[in-house]
Amino acid sequence: MNAPLPVRDGVGPSSIALPGGAWPRLADFLRERFPEVAAETWLARAARGELRRQNGETLHPEQPYQAGGALYYYRELESEPEIPFQAELIHRDAQLLVVDKPHFLPVIPAGRFLQQTLLVRLKRELGLDGLVPLHRLDRGTAGLVLFSVNPETRGRYQQLFPTRAVEKVYEALAPSLPGLPLPLRHRSRLLEGEPFFRMREAEGEANSETLIETQEVLGQGLSRYRLQPLTGRKHQLRVHLAALGAPIVNDSFYPELRPALEDDYRHPLQLLARAVRFADPLTGAERHFKSRRQLDPGTANPA
Repeated sequence: MNAPLPVRDGVGPSSIALPGGAWPRLADFLRERFPEVAAETWLARAARGELRRQNGETLHPEQPYQAGGALYYYRELESEPEIPFQAELIHRDAQLLVVDKPHFLPVIPAGRFLQQTLLVRLKRELGLDGLVPLHRLDRGTAGLVLFSVNPETRGRYQQLFPTRAVEKVYEALAPSLPGLPLPLRHRSRLLEGEPFFRMREAEGEANSETLIETQEVLGQGLSRYRLQPLTGRKHQLRVHLAALGAPIVNDSFYPELRPALEDDYRHPLQLLARAVRFADPLTGAERHFKSRRQLDPGTANPA
């Protein structure tokens, strides 16, 4: 369904369901669900006409709470760190946008990032309000991200990913493994770890699989690896290489979680989504895209 608020400066409206409950006013519901948002912020949004139901009805925090439907509003951040790196457009047609993402740039708004995300930047710069990512990359990973341009064909392209119809190739710099015969297929069971944003290998039936090959021995104890994920689990490549004794250069999550610090732009995670290949679901033609970015062993953090 169409949202009752338009895309503004590249950002579409957020929404929250209005469930049944005993809140006297809409403000009471909002205070419980968003304790970090000041009451004045909701009042200012209402004054600008930016609190609405799906049918376009304008709401006000002081009015009696009425369950049903959803509340639409614009998410805002008081401050946001600027990401000083730019994405590169690799391909554009009536159906697809293929973009070469830099390290550190999130794909979609979340947490402390809104304007400084790949999706919002592209909407704003290209005027494509209906743009939707077909898959995701971690903020720390660079490389190719595919977007759907046309809502009418979006479902055909989205189905390529869960059905494993897309061949994805990654590149990573990590310690050499001279005692391990490569190529190999590493299979394991990945579950949510501690803290919640990390993953861990566990006993049980494997739910993740990666084909790992050595591309080049670089010296200084490092090698360049070609990685082909045959499944798409969160942090799969990072966990699998760390489990083999070759954690990716500058990985702050694996094998051990490092203290949270400000982004160190001198030492990006040396992981790159290098290439994608698939049969176009509309034409049957083979589509093949490659990243133009390069990993750099010189960025290895001595710490």
